[in-house]
Amino acid sequence: MKLISGLRIAEYCAWAGLALVAATSIHAQTYPSKVVRVIVPYVPGGAGDIIARIVGQKLTETWGQQVVVENRPGATGMIGAAAVAKAAPDGYTVLLGYTSEIAINPSLFRKMAYDPSRELIPVTMAGVLPLVLVANPSLPVRSVKDIIALARARPGEIIYGSAGNGTPAHLGMEYLKRVAKVDMTHVPYKGGAEVVAAVVGGHVMLFFSGIPPAIPHVKSGRLRAVAVSIQRRVSSLPDVPTVAESGFPGFDIAAWFGYFAPAGAPRAVVTKLNSSVNAILRNPEVAKLFEQQGIVISETTPEQFAAFIRAEAQKYARIVKESGAGVE
Repeated sequence: MKLISGLRIAEYCAWAGLALVAATSIHAQTYPSKVVRVIVPYVPGGAGDIIARIVGQKLTETWGQQVVVENRPGATGMIGAAAVAKAAPDGYTVLLGYTSEIAINPSLFRKMAYDPSRELIPVTMAGVLPLVLVANPSLPVRSVKDIIALARARPGEIIYGSAGNGTPAHLGMEYLKRVAKVDMTHVPYKGGAEVVAAVVGGHVMLFFSGIPPAIPHVKSGRLRAVAVSIQRRVSSLPDVPTVAESGFPGFDIAAWFGYFAPAGAPRAVVTKLNSSVNAILRNPEVAKLFEQQGIVISETTPEQFAAFIRAEAQKYARIVKESGAGVE
């Protein structure tokens, strides 16, 4: 058998490299040429699902190619996220990811079926969802300071709910417990709507809720809005102070959503996804639809989104470590 010379091998590798670049370029130019699936790792009806469907419809119109939203709930978002992480890296399976499965779970869970920092490429952030701390009116509290005083008087007796282990609502309350040095009991539910109903019904006393589902109950008097989770007040609840204003400076917890592709997806495809989604986020019609859901649009470059995620992961790692909120 003839041996191929080092020069011939070098020439072959160079040609192979050029062929790969050309194939990637052609793929990016023709992308998308078939149905694109956007995996939402939560049940229908939540903020992430709404974002995916609004943007997905506009992407279908923009590309002339169908974008299908597929809900894959379970394991605090990890089932859907793992499905995308293990998918073919061609840009035809995309994740509409959430704070939990990207930035919180790596610190909260000892074992995960995927590594978000290695197996998912940030494409762009889409929106931020501020939270409001709501209480059942039977609880004799009107401020965060009242809650802390009651928790100190009745350690472990005040029950708060969340939409699941590892959600911002869960870690937000754990953070508050830590900085206030109080003990409250956590009860996880399967979704935000369930928790709102549980607080209204008096089954749990407190919940960091998304703002839109809470507002009708606040207006009717079935819930009491105590504080907002981010650093500034929100226009839909202008009289409700922030947690930071209420004696805990630096408190800043919010749910956020963004698009991810499997690691190995061509850079040109990631760039096209980023530019297409961001153009839709700048659409006034889309902005109005987001505002109705309490979602603040937040478009980014892939690099900006990656830097933001690193900072969030570090923040939640500290909260998990200091609060002891790990889950087996």
